[in-house]
Amino acid sequence: MQELVMGIDEAGRGPVIGPMVVCGIMTKKGCIPELVQMGVKDSKLLSPSRRERLKTLIERIAVRWKLIKIPPSQIDRYSMNFLHLKAIAQLIDEFSPYETIIDCPTSCPPSFERKIKALIKVKDTKLVVENFADKRYSIVSAASILAKVARDEEIKNISSLYSDIGSGYPSDKRTIEFIKRCLREDKVLPEIIRKKWKTTKNLIAEQENKDE
Repeated sequence: MQELVMGIDEAGRGPVIGPMVVCGIMTKKGCIPELVQMGVKDSKLLSPSRRERLKTLIERIAVRWKLIKIPPSQIDRYSMNFLHLKAIAQLIDEFSPYETIIDCPTSCPPSFERKIKALIKVKDTKLVVENFADKRYSIVSAASILAKVARDEEIKNISSLYSDIGSGYPSDKRTIEFIKRCLREDKVLPEIIRKKWKTTKNLIAEQENKDE
């Protein structure tokens, strides 16, 4: 039996609107070259339509995959790293792969790896925790694609309910205008917004000053 390898990556750590999506995808080690042949790479380097096409191909050769969606309410309550680590540990314990390759979101991969090891029950998986693993390992790139497609779908669903919210990132003027409009007109922010994000706090303070 071929060794099973899992890649883990996320989409949506930085936005002020919507969930963070953590994806774990597992396949046979011998199938990984197929991912390269299909053109799988870091999701940020692909167009939305290309990600959608690759998603279907990736799922066909995967043994298993899973998406964990972490809503803004949870992100407001706990630290981002805690939630991210908890999701990673859940995926490793559920899948129990021979090897797990993880894109590290912090500047200190050894520390992040130690925290993962402290959380997981499956102790015999080989861990590879690196910065930019989504660019170096196609299995992690595949996870990044599935996570990004799922995150984009979440944003589409939110937009259908709340009108145009933009991408959900603080750098997007449409996103900022949406939050400002909520504060100005409704005085209450909907649950889709991360209320403890610095961007949100600044906008709340700005509106409060206007209301005085």
